[in-house]
Amino acid sequence: MYVTAIIAAGGRGQRFGSELPKQLVVLGAQSALERSVSAFVTHPAIDEVIVALPAEIAANPPSYLSSASKPLLVVTGGPRRQDSVNHAFRAARPESDIIVIHDAVRPFVTAALISRTIAAAEESGAAVAALAARDTVKRGTSSPLTAGRANADPGALVVAETLPRESIFLIQTPQAFRRHVLFDALALADEDATDEAALAERAGHAVRIVNGEPRNIKITTRDDLLLADAIIREEQRHVPSTGVRPLGDDRPAERGEASAPPIVRIGTGYDLHRLVEGRPLVLGGVTIPSDRGLLGHSDADAVCHAVTDAVLGAAAAGDIGRLFPDTDPQWRGANSIGLLSRAAARVRGRGYEVMNVDVVVIAERPKIAPFIESMRAGVAEALGIPVDQVSIKGKTNEGVGELGRAEAIAVHAVALLGHR
Repeated sequence: MYVTAIIAAGGRGQRFGSELPKQLVVLGAQSALERSVSAFVTHPAIDEVIVALPAEIAANPPSYLSSASKPLLVVTGGPRRQDSVNHAFRAARPESDIIVIHDAVRPFVTAALISRTIAAAEESGAAVAALAARDTVKRGTSSPLTAGRANADPGALVVAETLPRESIFLIQTPQAFRRHVLFDALALADEDATDEAALAERAGHAVRIVNGEPRNIKITTRDDLLLADAIIREEQRHVPSTGVRPLGDDRPAERGEASAPPIVRIGTGYDLHRLVEGRPLVLGGVTIPSDRGLLGHSDADAVCHAVTDAVLGAAAAGDIGRLFPDTDPQWRGANSIGLLSRAAARVRGRGYEVMNVDVVVIAERPKIAPFIESMRAGVAEALGIPVDQVSIKGKTNEGVGELGRAEAIAVHAVALLGHR
């Protein structure tokens, strides 16, 4: 049986109240998107993963999506959720028997829940994860008491009826379908629906309910981050119960007893490049106005090079010269922020998380102070960590040596990694 997972991440999250799409919000050391994708990439029943992203993100997707240990394809989403899923469905391999759909903003899905949903869909044709209602459920209707009254609240409601909560379920993802069932559902292109199960129902297919999980929350508003933070703190106290591993890590997830304290690793990095005319000056992914730039095979971004070596060194995962040698034409003029992203993905694949980096830039001129915040943001994005875990500061060499004469720029970096 061939199983394709579709990660629905095509929305822009207007209700989230942030310029950053909610699927890219960082939870712990990983974004919601990376956590969700990791859950399916590392699941033994999943054969391929397709991620539907907004057009501007799909054009330049996060680097961790290129380091997956299974086939992973990025497609451009559509204006509606069902359009995004349809784009991904059309990209699925024709031999796919089961299609599993999951919201990227449900980042705490477990391997067990994925397995239950797939098994139910294989048997019944369609299945959804759901939680039984715990509270009394009432249906509301417009209040006749306020009709025609001045200053009445037009949104006032009264109880129309009390519904038997035993028959009420709160739907989650994943949702899984045999291929022909999802084909029938998505064929209802003119109908709007909040999920694919609703379309499958309208197409005449029975949809089976499987037990969901309370921790499988959806990040919809910023208030949901409080609950997400609590779940992450619980993960940090115990062996992760989500079964989620970094992309590229195929080790089986451990469960059960409290974990040992995290292993902490420290790495250092250093880089120096000469300043020459006719080259742009790039530091931390930021092009800084200057009459000279750093000489090198790539863009010679000494900040990214030093941080790359620090991160790789902490994980004993090689160094920048071995991974991206200057004898290889493919790295000529390369964007070093991209190289740093690749290095970070390699480190995550070994089970490490970057906890923080500290960088010292030694440059007589130009002064880098006005650009430090942009540099911090670029390095943080490449590493997949919050910006407050990146420190960059500038120093001079007090006129001593080639650095003091402004003939070169040097960078020192230290990285702290954690591993459970």
